[in-house]
Amino acid sequence: MKEKKKIDRREFLKLFGAGTAATAAALYGCGPRGGGPAAAREEVPTDRMTCRTAPTSGDRVSLLGYGCMRWPQLEKPAADGNPIDQQAVDELVDYAIAHGVNYFDTAPVYLQGFSERSTGIALKRHRREEFFIATKLSNFSNPTRENSLAMYRRSFAELQVDWIDYYLLHSVGGGRGIETFRERFIDNGMLDFLLREREAGRIRNLGWSFHGDVAVFDYLLAMDVKWDFVQIQLNYVDWKHASERNVNAEYLYGELQRRGIPAVVMEPLLGGRLAALNDHLVGRLKERRPQQSAASWAFRFAGSRPGVLTVLSGMTYLDHLQDNIRTFSPLEPLTDGEFELLEDTAQRLLQYPTVPCTDCNYCMPCPYGLDIPAIFRHYNRCVNEGNVPRDRQDARYREARRAFLVGYDRSVPKLRQASRCIGCEKCVEHCPQHIRIPQQMARIDHFVEQLKRETL
Repeated sequence: MKEKKKIDRREFLKLFGAGTAATAAALYGCGPRGGGPAAAREEVPTDRMTCRTAPTSGDRVSLLGYGCMRWPQLEKPAADGNPIDQQAVDELVDYAIAHGVNYFDTAPVYLQGFSERSTGIALKRHRREEFFIATKLSNFSNPTRENSLAMYRRSFAELQVDWIDYYLLHSVGGGRGIETFRERFIDNGMLDFLLREREAGRIRNLGWSFHGDVAVFDYLLAMDVKWDFVQIQLNYVDWKHASERNVNAEYLYGELQRRGIPAVVMEPLLGGRLAALNDHLVGRLKERRPQQSAASWAFRFAGSRPGVLTVLSGMTYLDHLQDNIRTFSPLEPLTDGEFELLEDTAQRLLQYPTVPCTDCNYCMPCPYGLDIPAIFRHYNRCVNEGNVPRDRQDARYREARRAFLVGYDRSVPKLRQASRCIGCEKCVEHCPQHIRIPQQMARIDHFVEQLKRETL
C-alpha cells in the first residue's frame, strides 16, 4: 500500500481558501447550527463545529480534538534530531482553528520529545484565547520529584504558554498498578504540587489518562480529589468487549458519568483499524450512509455519548482533518439502529486475528532495531484486506501469499523485521495495550518463514 504524500504547500493553500475562524456558540455548536440539506462532500464548514462545555471551567471545547502524536514528519530529521515537518504542522493547525477545532493534545514524550515544541510554535501564531492546550506528566522512567518538576516546567517553555488548560497524569494504570501510580505521583509529592498549581491558575483543569488495571481506575476515582476530566480509550470495539489489554469502555464511561466527570476520548479508531475495515464491512456501512467514511462512523460513535468532552484524532494529513471536521460540523448522533450495526461490526471484527496495537510508538525505539509498530501495522492491514493466507485450497492463496510477503519487505526493512527480535521484553513494560510483543514477533516471524518455505 502506497504511503500518502506530504501536503504540498500550494495545494494546501488552494484547499484552505479564506476560511473564517469559528465564532462563539450556539447551544449545539460553536457557531450557528444552520439548517437545510447536508453540505456537499467537498465543502468543509467553518462555523458549525459541535462543542461541549467543560463543567468545571465552562470551556466550550470542540468535539473534535487534535492529537499531536502523529504530526507530519520530514524525510530526514533535522540536525538536532527533530523529525517534525514544522511548515506542515503550522498549516494543519491554521486549518483546524479556522474550522472550529480548539483542543490540542500533546505530551513531552511524543515524537522523540519534539511534539510539545512543534505544537507550541504552531499555536503561538494564534491568540491564546483561540485554543486549549493539553499536555501530560510523562514521568515513566525516573519519577523523582526533581525530574518530574523539571518535566512540568519544560512543558511551559516548549509550549510557550503561561498556563496549561488541561493537564494530565499520563498513562495511569500500567506497571505494578497502584504501587506504580503512588511512586509516580503520591510518594514524590507531585499530585499535591499539581493541585496547588491548579489553585494558582497555572493549571486550569487537572485529570489523567488511563491504560490498564481497572483497580487503579477505581482507586483514583475514590480519592479525595476533584478530577476535572479523565481520558479513556473508547471505540465501538472496546465498548462492550473486555480483553486482557483493556477494560470495557462502557464501564469506564459509566463510572465517569455517575460522578459527573467528562471523558476525553483517545483511540476512537483503535489505532487506525476502524478506518481500514475490509471491503465487506465497509460495504455494510455504505449501505446505510454511502457518503460517509468508515472513520466517520467510529467518530460518530464516540461523539454520540453526551458525557464526552472531546474526541482526539491524530490527523497527519489534510484529507483526514477535513473528513473529521465534516463529521463533527455538526455531529449527527447515531440512531439506535446504527448503534446496533456498529455492535454487529465489532463482533465480526473480533473474529479477525489482529494484534491490538494502536500505533502509539511507546515501545520504540527498540534496542535491536525492530520497527515494532510497522510490523504490526502491515500484519493488521493484511488481515483486514484478506491478504493473510491460511488455506492453500483457497483460490486466492497464491495472490494473498505474494501480497503479504512483498508488502512486508516494502513496509519493513529486513534488518527491522520480526526475525531480529531476541525476546528482551524491554518493549513490554511500555505498551499501554499490554501486548506480549516478543511472543507476537515470534508468531509473525514463524508465519513469514512458513510462507517463504512453501513452493506453489
